[in-house]
This record gives sequence, structure tokens and C-alpha cells, in this order.
Amino acid sequence: MLTPELITLGRYLAGEFENQKQAIAEPIWYVHLILWLRPVPLFTEDSLTLFAEQANIVKLDQPYRPRLLRLRQMQTSPLVIEVQHYMFNDIRSIQGAGRNPQRLQNITLDEITVLPTCNLAVNLERFGGNNFHFKALPTSNTPCSFTYEGATFQVSLGFEVSSDELKTYDKGIDPNTGQGIWGAMMGPYCYTKRQDFSSEWQI
Repeated sequence: MLTPELITLGRYLAGEFENQKQAIAEPIWYVHLILWLRPVPLFTEDSLTLFAEQANIVKLDQPYRPRLLRLRQMQTSPLVIEVQHYMFNDIRSIQGAGRNPQRLQNITLDEITVLPTCNLAVNLERFGGNNFHFKALPTSNTPCSFTYEGATFQVSLGFEVSSDELKTYDKGIDPNTGQGIWGAMMGPYCYTKRQDFSSEWQI
């Protein structure tokens, strides 16, 4: 059985988000993005899984960074939640599913690969009733690293989410220098939810 805390985290994250206010205020540092986080019927015995991808507001037909986030109960007493990341073996085959969720109903385990260095530990605070603030941070100092089409990539991951805001800290890292090269270079991307997708889960 999924805990109320895990269900709340999934509901906070499931949706279509944008950072319009931030992009208008600081256009040099923040691109105006749409971020999709859609429920996927995988690992349902102990987890909630989301498909994530994003796109520039002026290039919605060119989404990028498709990936899966598995929100997993590692144990229930005391509660330990971890976010496990998975990559698609064929990224092009899944691009655009954020706006076309029918494709997500047929994802198989053969299409994805777990990224063992890309796990996040979730800390939570309760603010009365069922109002929570979740913060997901890397479980180790080892950078999130993966190889795709012969190239090696490193990403620094992390996010915070509450009922009214999502902040993402994802940042690309140059494997040679260790320096950030894209993403949340000057602080997190700050999103508000434009559309709620949590009803797509049968929970």
C-alpha cells in the first residue's frame, strides 16, 4: 500500500508546469519552459512513476530530456522515499509524449534503463493537515552519469515541490571540468502548475 506522503508527492508533481514569471524577470538566465510530468503505469506495487520532458515555449514541437522518475517507497517505517531515474534506450521514439500521453500507456521495461548514479533522497516537512514540502537531493556525491549514442553526460539533479510551486535544480556538468554548462546555473527554475495530471493515476 502506498503511503499518504508518497501519494501527495506524486500529486504535487503530476502536471504541466511553466516558469513564465521567472523567464520574464530574468530572461538572460532563464528560458521560458514548459515542463510535463505525466503518470506512467509502471512499478505500481511500491512506486509512482512519472514521464518527464520539457520544451522551450517557442519550440513546443521540439521537446527534450525525456526520462522517467520513479518515486519509490524504500521503507514505510520510518518512511524513506527515493527518486530513481531511468533513461529511454531510444529517446526519439518517446519524444512528445508529454503532450501525447497515449504513448505512455504502453511503455515496457525493455525500453528503459535504470541510472544507478542518479538517485535522489526525499526529505519532507509537514505544515498542518496534508500540506507538505518535499525536497529531493542526491543520495551520494557521485554525479549522475550516463552514456547515450557513444557520448557521456553528467547532470546534477534535485528538486523541491509543494502544493503551489516546483523548483528544479537540474544542471548539466562538463565531465572534463566539473563546471555547469546548462540548466539551473544561477539558482533553481521556478515553476507553477498550469494543468494537473494527477487524475491520470488510479490512486
